[in-house]
Amino acid sequence: MKKGKIVTFGELLLRFSKPDHLRLTQGDIFTSKYGGSEANVAVSLATLGDEVEYITRLPDTPVGHAGAMCLAQLGVNVSRVLYGGQRIGTYYFEPSAGMRNTKVIYDRDNSAYYDLKPGMIPWRDILKGASVFQASGITAAISQNAADATFEALDIADEMGITISYDINYRKNLWKYGADARETLSRMLERCDVMFGDVIEFEFITQRTAPLFDALDDSFELDPEPYRVWFDEIHRRFPRCRKWLMGMRNQISSSHHTLTALLWSDGRLLKTRVIDAPGIVDPMGVGDAFLAAFLHALQAFPDDEQLQLDYSLAAAVLKNSIPGDFNLSTDDEIMDVVMRRHNEHSLFKTTI
Repeated sequence: MKKGKIVTFGELLLRFSKPDHLRLTQGDIFTSKYGGSEANVAVSLATLGDEVEYITRLPDTPVGHAGAMCLAQLGVNVSRVLYGGQRIGTYYFEPSAGMRNTKVIYDRDNSAYYDLKPGMIPWRDILKGASVFQASGITAAISQNAADATFEALDIADEMGITISYDINYRKNLWKYGADARETLSRMLERCDVMFGDVIEFEFITQRTAPLFDALDDSFELDPEPYRVWFDEIHRRFPRCRKWLMGMRNQISSSHHTLTALLWSDGRLLKTRVIDAPGIVDPMGVGDAFLAAFLHALQAFPDDEQLQLDYSLAAAVLKNSIPGDFNLSTDDEIMDVVMRRHNEHSLFKTTI
């Protein structure tokens, strides 16, 4: 893949939470942060030193401009963000604690992005000189107009010969406007070169159950063979996509997870060993950190697929330690985890 600008496209959200692990029904004070899958990817890439441009539609209000300023301060090019509409999309986040699961409540109807339509964004100008275009299934879930605008962007990127990266990002609670989620996401996947998802999202697309990942610590040895069969079948269904990246997580408790990852690349399956991650601070945006690190690694280490995968998992693990949606881990910090874990445990293994 050629080195160059990476363009991400999605809805910027305002996240509201109560402090100190309070439930949404407790207390009087909300804290707020900006986030959203594709914005998270953009911030991670900018932090790693990549040239990245983020495209969205925001309301022409102080709240909308503050969101763009937040990304700009973190190194993301937001010069061609579109302004219009009535409001910014929001979500309410209740963090997990003990045996209590995370709760997410979306409020995105009739947002500026919800009302986005094909023809509003000058994609040919924006994508000129780009090496990668990154989108996700969340954009197709918000509204029919947003889905149509995403298809327009994918088709133009394809026509211009740009590598298309895609995160399945299936969010069941967002698909409310009548479209068939599996059919819509599958049509998007047919246009993609690099694809990321977790086990649940892969199962949704394929309608097949994945092998169980139930690691309790980093001594767990993953058998790659059932996954190889699964990925080979997925590739036959979506032959254009040459790299399938899957993250796996076992949530032992709210603050203790185990993580690993697989990469299917042109018929070759690579894996990492398990990383045991106690002390989770904020798990939001971990998948976005994983994908951003992989896109960075594709350009930084073009001839070392194992390092690409190792680097991506290390970035995801580090994101768990950072409050908010954005992964602000640097390249040096990620490489330190890669090398430290490799030296201690021979953590990363390749399976041919």
